[in-house]
Amino acid sequence: MRPHLSGKALYYLLLALLSMALPATAANLPDGEPALDSRDHISLWPQGLAPGDKALPSPQRIVERSTAPALPDRYIDHVSQPYLMVYRPARPNGNALLVIPGGGYQRVVLDKEGTDLVPAFVEHGGITLFVLRYRLPGEGRADREAALADAQRALRLIRHRAAEWGIDPYRIGTMGFSAGGHLAARLGTGFNHSVYPATDAIDTESARPDFQLLVYPVIDMRGADTHAGSRDRLLGIAPGPDLLQRYSMQTQVNADTPPTFLLHAGDDEVVPVSNSLLFYQALRAAGVPSEMHLFPHGGHGFGTRATNGLTTAAWPQLALDWIASQKAPMP
Repeated sequence: MRPHLSGKALYYLLLALLSMALPATAANLPDGEPALDSRDHISLWPQGLAPGDKALPSPQRIVERSTAPALPDRYIDHVSQPYLMVYRPARPNGNALLVIPGGGYQRVVLDKEGTDLVPAFVEHGGITLFVLRYRLPGEGRADREAALADAQRALRLIRHRAAEWGIDPYRIGTMGFSAGGHLAARLGTGFNHSVYPATDAIDTESARPDFQLLVYPVIDMRGADTHAGSRDRLLGIAPGPDLLQRYSMQTQVNADTPPTFLLHAGDDEVVPVSNSLLFYQALRAAGVPSEMHLFPHGGHGFGTRATNGLTTAAWPQLALDWIASQKAPMP
């Protein structure tokens, strides 16, 4: 009997086959990442490097951890020239998401919190996804705001070129996972912080997301339930109380923070659910519209792949329904 492939597994198998069949110029971009079209790869900065930055001594690399071709599990690190990978629906509905994968500020996960989202959010949901490969603070880079600079620049770039992708410039959200959720929360609370010098017309755009989705996010940096690895890579081994306070995202929420969708599993032992609870309480106190979904099972890093047989599997549709309910502000 011929084995049955799920729609998601079939998607990845076809992607792998196309990557092998297409000419190298089309299937493999200069960074080694497969793409069906060179337009899928968007550099953030005009010169490749961010203003004032310099290349890391180690070259960028993409590491595959999976042995199953239909279920890739790649990560990227040593990012010197940050960029976006764009996934466009056949019929865009005007919504866009800047996706910020996790990886403990040590690496950037590419599939579990990136390409895995394509079937639900792009093919089914009609949303244009922009998945960010951002600079990491734990690779000898002294600037702990580099990742925030990349996130701000990415949001501004998407808004500046919205018409090109069939996007409503007032319906651009973020979706951050784990440590990427911390970075997304930094963007949502610090979109107007000046962390890099303006370089061109793109930087005249607002970096404020219109809405944000935080999935099992790292939030707290000062309590017992912080993710120690993310904290140490971002803030150093012995950060002072002022630094811990500033990077504990629940302390940075204000009335201008975008409407927020929170998602977490109660049995998450890596980034405990209290992180989402603290942020939700801060949103309520600031009067920010928010919605939170807590599931009993799922652990950490479930994305859309590790939810079979769990009620957690409902989260992509819940997220799509919430995004559709968000009202664009008057321009």
